[in-house]
Amino acid sequence: MAIVDQKRSALPVPYAMDPTLPDRVPKERYFDPDFYRLEVDRLWPRVWQMACRLEEIPRPHDFVEYEILDQSVVVLRTDDMGVRAFENACRHRGVRIVQGRGTCESGFKCPFHGWCYGLDGANSGIPRRKSFAPHNVEPGDVDLVPVRCEVWGGCAWINFDNDAPPVRECMEPAATILEAWKVESLRAEKWYAARLPVNWKLAIEAFVEMYHVVVTHPQLDIPGMRYSLRPGAPFDPRAFINAEIEYLQAMSDGMDGMVHANDVRVAEGLRGMELPADPELAISTWNRALNDAVMRWHRERRADIPDINELDEHGFNETFYPCFPHYFVLPMYSGASSYRFRPLGPEETLMEIWSLARFGEGEEPVTPTPPEVWECDDPRWPPIPAQDFSNIPRQQKGLHANGFEYMRLNERLEGHISNLQRTVDGFLAGLPYERLLPALHVVNVAPFDKPVLDLGF
Repeated sequence: MAIVDQKRSALPVPYAMDPTLPDRVPKERYFDPDFYRLEVDRLWPRVWQMACRLEEIPRPHDFVEYEILDQSVVVLRTDDMGVRAFENACRHRGVRIVQGRGTCESGFKCPFHGWCYGLDGANSGIPRRKSFAPHNVEPGDVDLVPVRCEVWGGCAWINFDNDAPPVRECMEPAATILEAWKVESLRAEKWYAARLPVNWKLAIEAFVEMYHVVVTHPQLDIPGMRYSLRPGAPFDPRAFINAEIEYLQAMSDGMDGMVHANDVRVAEGLRGMELPADPELAISTWNRALNDAVMRWHRERRADIPDINELDEHGFNETFYPCFPHYFVLPMYSGASSYRFRPLGPEETLMEIWSLARFGEGEEPVTPTPPEVWECDDPRWPPIPAQDFSNIPRQQKGLHANGFEYMRLNERLEGHISNLQRTVDGFLAGLPYERLLPALHVVNVAPFDKPVLDLGF
């Protein structure tokens, strides 16, 4: 992967989004090898990537390998609990010095010929050094190549572009909102991984619109809950509470991060409460009562939890926040889910799902174990992802139909797909970050029901 010179003028992008028809997405963007090659060369080397959760490297000298395309990066905890990263390649003959995760007490040693590196990446030993020509073992030239690494939101992030703005600036406005949710206090409780036979953008797009929910997830369309209420229709407060709890149960089924089982139990304890007869007042009363009960339950256990009612008052109660291009956090009540997508080829993606929870003092879970990668049709998938995974492989195949030319987006309900695709085009065109940042701040917002928006290019 090579960094694009940001001083160059915009480069041509095949199958680019038509600025006059931003609600149409050319199908080739999801499978054409040349378009995929452009993403490899011009997108992924310039963006911040979530390399690992910090609890994967909880102690000094712990390390984890992060792979993206043909690149491998070692992410390492330092003595002062900071984080640094290096390219995972010995400077001798390119052997990857680590695999997976582990702990290195004094540094790294290449398993092939024994070249050694300190925790700072500096070369600390070359067997039979004097047998090499001096120009091949010059001090400084044989150190591990550093990779830019920053910490934010409970994760370590890497970027191959040293000129990119800081990670937090690139993640706004999601960064400010997720910090208000105290996402850095969340810990991984469950971790899943799926191999999806689809393009990485297609996989992401299945989760950034609500248009599909009623058809794909019929168990979430519950009569009597807030999303099914119609103006002027009779309102039954008791039925409303029962429907709301049924919704939380469905969202929690095998996916504790979406709605944690602890929060469901708290909600069930409120089943007998009285609500006003006015629907709007009933909804607000229920929301505040449930928020208060969830906060009280966690604070009794000395867990770090924000004031959820205050988040509601600030409008920080959307449940989905993207961090372009491949990471998402879905906070709800006390927990959250997070997704990470990595391309494995033009039509293959690795998707990971974390269920994140809050724990009281002394109750933190053990370091999470990397998951077995399941196929998209594995019967072990919980209901909600299983339903999503049943659609997108069929969609990927359908894109190859001779008569199908482009996706026709609903400008109001699916506009975020257009915003994301056009932001990708900005990177592929080699635009400088000063022009890309405004676009990032458009796509890093709650995506549901967002219209096609002006990105500034």
